Amino acid sequence: MNAAHDLDILEVLPHRYPMLMVDRILETDHERRIVGLKNLSFNEPFFNGHFPGDPVMPAVLQLEAMAQVAGVLVNRILKTEGQVAYFLSIDKAKFRRILRPGDQLRIEIEVLRLRLGMAKVHGRVLCEGEVASEAELLFGRPRN
Repeated sequence: MNAAHDLDILEVLPHRYPMLMVDRILETDHERRIVGLKNLSFNEPFFNGHFPGDPVMPAVLQLEAMAQVAGVLVNRILKTEGQVAYFLSIDKAKFRRILRPGDQLRIEIEVLRLRLGMAKVHGRVLCEGEVASEAELLFGRPRN
C-alpha cells in the first residue's frame, strides 16, 4: 500500500482551506480501501464558534472528512481527479466520541459498491484507536 504525498490531495480534491478536511493519505490499495489523516488544531476555523470555551469538531465536518477521503479513492478508481462528487445520502451515522483540538483523526474508508459513477462507502473516524464516528455515504456526480 502506497501513501500519497500531501500535495497529491490538492490535485485530486477540489476542496481548499477552510473546507479541506484531510491532511494526508496514509495508505490505499487504489481499489477498495483508503486511510486518511486529519490533525485538529486550535487554528481550525470551526472551533471559534463550536463551541466558545468548549471547542468540539462538528459532527457534519466528520462526515465531510469521510467523504473527502472517499473522494480521493473514488476519483482514482474512476480516473476523475479534481471533479466533485456530491452527497446523495448519509445512512447509519453514529457519533460516539467528542473530537477536540490536539486530536489526530484516522479516517478509514471501504468501498461497498461502485457503479455508474455512484459510490457507496462505509467510513469510520478513529481517534486514539477508538471509533469517534461512522456512517455509510452515497455520492455521485451531477448529470450534465
